[in-house]
Amino acid sequence: MRHSNLKERAATDTGKTEDSNRLIVVLCGPGGVGKGTVARLLVAKDQSLWLSRSWTTRSRREGESEDSYYFVSKSEFMSMADRGGFMEWAQFLGNLYGTPWPNELPTNSDILLEIDVQGATQIRKRFPDSLVILLLAPSRDEQRKRLQERGDSKEHIELRMKEADAEIASAKKFADAIVINDSLDRAVSEISAIINNRRLSCSKINTQ
Repeated sequence: MRHSNLKERAATDTGKTEDSNRLIVVLCGPGGVGKGTVARLLVAKDQSLWLSRSWTTRSRREGESEDSYYFVSKSEFMSMADRGGFMEWAQFLGNLYGTPWPNELPTNSDILLEIDVQGATQIRKRFPDSLVILLLAPSRDEQRKRLQERGDSKEHIELRMKEADAEIASAKKFADAIVINDSLDRAVSEISAIINNRRLSCSKINTQ
């Protein structure tokens, strides 16, 4: 089923409301699998997808776009969290990450969340009928290479790689689909097909 009032939906036992009309798509995975790039290509391809912009307390990487995140202080982040301003939030490797509740959404749009596995776990519990897609690199070597190319420090890469196995094992327990990002075009096309299949399924349910 699809949803409009997210806070109302989250407050129910089933995560559903009578006037529901939006699909929540969660793209998750460990660092270095290409979530950000895939998410941007998905919304460029599908105008019915709206990409949420997360908050974080980490520093912006060299060359990273300013609109990749809302880069905030820890006090700003915790103030938002204390007000219940996040759909999900978690600490990862010493930094805080969170998805704010959307204030205004384009008409007839579905929501795309590009988040880590901790966040995806929270979203699945809060919104049981969300569509969770686990994105993976084709190999550990490729994942490490991508982390290096985006400018992560050697120490941070090792920490990321160490966490990756546990993240993947956890996400596999609840993900609706697993996509290997060995080719950007192929991965985006596969995820688009998964999303459209869920939309079709939701439409059939809503017309019954």
